[in-house]
Amino acid sequence: MDFTPEIKDKLHKLQEKYEAMGQDMASYLDGLLYADFLTYWDYIHLDTLLSLQSPKTPFPDEEIFIMYHQITELYFKLALHECKQVSTHPELTVQFFTDRIKRINAYFNALTTSFEVMVNGMEKEQFLKFRMSLLPASGFQSGQYRMIEICATDFNRLVDKSKREELTNSSIEEKFEYIYWKFGATELATGKQTLTLKQFIKKYAAEFLALAKEREFSNFSALYHQLAAKGEDVSQLAEELRKLDLYVNVEWPLSHYKSAVRYLEKDPVDIAATGGTNWQKYLPPRFQKRIFYPFLWTTEQMEEWGKGWVLSVLQTLRNEK
Repeated sequence: MDFTPEIKDKLHKLQEKYEAMGQDMASYLDGLLYADFLTYWDYIHLDTLLSLQSPKTPFPDEEIFIMYHQITELYFKLALHECKQVSTHPELTVQFFTDRIKRINAYFNALTTSFEVMVNGMEKEQFLKFRMSLLPASGFQSGQYRMIEICATDFNRLVDKSKREELTNSSIEEKFEYIYWKFGATELATGKQTLTLKQFIKKYAAEFLALAKEREFSNFSALYHQLAAKGEDVSQLAEELRKLDLYVNVEWPLSHYKSAVRYLEKDPVDIAATGGTNWQKYLPPRFQKRIFYPFLWTTEQMEEWGKGWVLSVLQTLRNEK
């Protein structure tokens, strides 16, 4: 067959590419000639992916529990992929920033709307039995979720609200000692750190601290202020950051709260979470008042943060009983 001008042009460009690297193009063409065609299942490692569920009990619904959490972590990885693109961009523009936040919001929208799998997708009797084999593991131990928080806001916003103002000018290490989630994993009876929390800190503390220092001036909040200071139109970006704030700090914890009420609330005494977390105080957004971008909200909005969502969901679930 005759080579078209287009094919000849591509071959010429390939020759230039390999010559620039001191490589022989013919050898690479041999590799292409003998290589098998790529398949979908090999490309995404499907067989490996589908083999990564290892239930600890014979209850069928445990596999649902495992797979949903694996899906969640993949979405978190997608979000972190976007976070890195924004924070490390050499010439960040408002448009690029806004587009990536939209992607992250789409991931969290998928997560929050799909959480019905956890709220209604398992038999309560099965869950309350197989959950005991998971001790002391807990969804609390999602390191990727904490990394998203660090990338999203000034680290001081992640300090427990009782210490936030006092530690404003403190070092990241000092602030980390009072990071909000540590207060959600204390033993209810003694106030001591749970094994869940001790394991979590041992595995991730160094990584969290390194990321916090790396993102000190390149987290979303800092980058927003930098662009605004240049006189850029950040109105659309602000709207997307408000959505992100609600997704991460209201909708996502509220989804977990709905699940906890469904499976763990039991009059007159609530059932403890597997990691010993105080979910009644830790999950409701109105208690934590964790807000990434207070400069984008009114005082009234912050005072009522998450209150309406929690009360309405709690009433709906109790009406269903």
